[in-house]
Amino acid sequence: MPVEKNKEYIVDIIDNGFEGEGIAKIDGFTIFVPNGIKGEKVKILIVKVLSSHAFGKILEIIKPSKNRIECDCSTYKRCGGCNLRHVKYEETLKMKQNAVQSLVNKTLKTKIKIEETLGMDNPYHYRNKAQYPVGIDKEGKPVIGVFANRTHEIIPIDRCFIQNEQTEKLAKFIFDYIVKNNISIYNEKTEKGLVRHIVTKIGIRTNEIMCIIVINGKEIPYEKELVNEIIKKFPNVKTIIKNINMKNTNVILGKENINLYGEGYINDILGEFTFKISPLSFYQVNPIQAEKLYKIGVEQAKISNDDIVFDLYCGIGTISLFMAKYAKKVYGIEIVEEAVKAAKENAKMNNITNTKFIAGDVEKILDNLINEEKVIPDIIMVDPPRRGLDNTSIENIIKIKPKKLIYISCNPATLVRDLNKLEETYDIQSIKPVDMFPFTSHVECVTVLYSK
Repeated sequence: MPVEKNKEYIVDIIDNGFEGEGIAKIDGFTIFVPNGIKGEKVKILIVKVLSSHAFGKILEIIKPSKNRIECDCSTYKRCGGCNLRHVKYEETLKMKQNAVQSLVNKTLKTKIKIEETLGMDNPYHYRNKAQYPVGIDKEGKPVIGVFANRTHEIIPIDRCFIQNEQTEKLAKFIFDYIVKNNISIYNEKTEKGLVRHIVTKIGIRTNEIMCIIVINGKEIPYEKELVNEIIKKFPNVKTIIKNINMKNTNVILGKENINLYGEGYINDILGEFTFKISPLSFYQVNPIQAEKLYKIGVEQAKISNDDIVFDLYCGIGTISLFMAKYAKKVYGIEIVEEAVKAAKENAKMNNITNTKFIAGDVEKILDNLINEEKVIPDIIMVDPPRRGLDNTSIENIIKIKPKKLIYISCNPATLVRDLNKLEETYDIQSIKPVDMFPFTSHVECVTVLYSK
């Protein structure tokens, strides 16, 4: 091994990896250096050595990159929420484009040039959903904040630059009320205590706010008083929900929701459509960029009024409604029943009559639609979870060979893996990265494929 643990070295950062980490080499041996930027010379301490690579920690930046900026957040290194806060925003967009290009170059026969990443005009306070853990710190004091990276230690945060400012104030107000009234707080180690999380959602265009208090029990002391205080102080709060989660689990929300105030949902506007958002339904965390993302997908699909479209992993029907405006019929498939119920309501609310939403496993429903009901789509839109598409769905897509396939991906690694299986049947027309999560290493892509 050319490096030893706990020894210091001076290295040049020659590239950035998929998670935004710096990459250095010593005698051809790869060292990953978090917070390093390509072009920098740094002094590092080796903290971990494996057979194929090592990890280093920056002790001193000898020659900084012109793309390095003074970070505006004191806790970003520990929380891991936005691991690129030390890099100029424009450079983060290039880093994401390069990361996708690198994966394509390694995996695909098609040597397509990745388009420039579509950035955000104002990449601050963009999240419409926040999940704040509530707990007890090492001194035994109540704390609200975010989990430290890869741990369950809660880091208190004064101000977060990616969360919505209104809902951040609301969460802190509720926390202060809980502390002031000696309402017990959940302790992960003992599994005792009441309040576990405060979750907020806001309609970016409607300004309607949902507040969810997650508890390890059935009742919140001073419940009515808390509700009255919230709606008096925050008039934009349209619904307050008590969520029961008494399981020892990392899953934040339990299955039981009790309305303390309002109808149990809020509305938001995306494009020309109004969407109903419930506690458990998925809605894009950054609707401003989601609108751009969907617009690219729909425009590139060039849908005509003769086309039958399948929208796989349709969620609450957001992109289905965008496509229904142009299509003959859109079939949306989604495993979460509550999301499908919301999708049907959203279609009805927006007077869209040419959609059909089906609850169930995408793999099975797709197979049934094609092979049993003989419904053959002209266009398929997929927006799968991070694990990407399953083999049965890919086989069915190849079997029926729709003329166009639009693949929206939140994980370039599984996107490229799936494209590798599809490129014999399809021409990859374009891959456009979209920055849905500014200052993080996450990147979404819209890929357009035409059948050969």
